[in-house]
Amino acid sequence: MKTYTISEVAKVLNVTAYTLRYYDKEGLLPFVERTSNGQRLFKEADIAALRVIECLKATGMPIKGIKRFIDWCSDGDATLQQRFDMFVERKAAVERQINELQDTLGLIDHKCLYYKEALAAGTEAVHKQDKIEIPVTTN
Repeated sequence: MKTYTISEVAKVLNVTAYTLRYYDKEGLLPFVERTSNGQRLFKEADIAALRVIECLKATGMPIKGIKRFIDWCSDGDATLQQRFDMFVERKAAVERQINELQDTLGLIDHKCLYYKEALAAGTEAVHKQDKIEIPVTTN
């Protein structure tokens, strides 16, 4: 079975070795084996688990919540419902983030068009109703 060093795993996941050490310190990597001198040995399954950790982190889940998920995984089938519920909640959070970003993108698209047309006309006057007036202060 192939094993990977912490630096190899960091490169694969596009994170730093420091991040992986932090995850270990926070108890997120209880499954990672170590050599007799303490060097971490990562397997493919460990990398897959780290991808889930990175996914949860990307949803905005705090480390404490990710640790709870890891603990539930260690507890086995008795925690299937908790894990399912957690992923349903994470899915809803990501859907909210996507909707917020879609709204943001809509405004940015509008402003790109606004400035493109203003540049073509050489003035913002073509969009007088849409112009944002920003007060100028003098010191």
